[in-house]
Amino acid sequence: MIQINVVSIFPSFFSGPLGLSIPARAADAGLVEYRLVDLRDYTHDRHRTVDDVPYGGGAGMVMKPEPFFEAIDDLRPAGPIVLLSARGRPFAHADAVRYSVEEELTLLCGHYKDVDQRVADHLASEEISLGDFVLSGGEIGALAIVDAVVRLLPGAMGDHDAAATDSFYDEGRLSAPSYTRPAEYRGYTVPGVLRSGDHERIAAWRAEEAERLTRERRPELSSQPEPGDRTEPDGEDERGA
Repeated sequence: MIQINVVSIFPSFFSGPLGLSIPARAADAGLVEYRLVDLRDYTHDRHRTVDDVPYGGGAGMVMKPEPFFEAIDDLRPAGPIVLLSARGRPFAHADAVRYSVEEELTLLCGHYKDVDQRVADHLASEEISLGDFVLSGGEIGALAIVDAVVRLLPGAMGDHDAAATDSFYDEGRLSAPSYTRPAEYRGYTVPGVLRSGDHERIAAWRAEEAERLTRERRPELSSQPEPGDRTEPDGEDERGA
């Protein structure tokens, strides 16, 4: 079982999503335990203040370090402590796999303009981002990470093959397209190979489609060069460098 701690000023944000679908079933099965921590519980003024003006001036408010440090002192987490941050490294499937085999995972959700850098430097073990965009807070990112991790837990999904054929699961490639009944809808038909019953041909088609889509949409993940790309022979290139 993995324990997932989420530290946020909006712990109620997670109650609904974690009570639905795979995250809920995994918790009911004893595969995961969620601990939602209200950061304001670690403040010491009557206003439960978690932010202050930035040193050096500027717009926006910065989340104070003390509540984060005291929350972690209380939790004493054993596994990774992840700060959700726009400056963080992009989250990837490999991270979800790595977190899923831990006994404990702690997610720190920022809000407002920023989080005091001492939280990133001296408390978090890593900074993670969902991508090159900015959200109002770390809660949406934390929820995405929780879902990506929990669905990988053995027994969380009724059919492990369903996860094993997802995008990024197989060598980081995108997955092949999926179709279901009816075989024809408004003149749009399902590829004949998928209705052939020939599992070898189907597997080959899916592999080809996965590679094609990866090459077209995420070329940096593709194992094959773009058409027209030329690979230099071993040794010196044409410049003799």
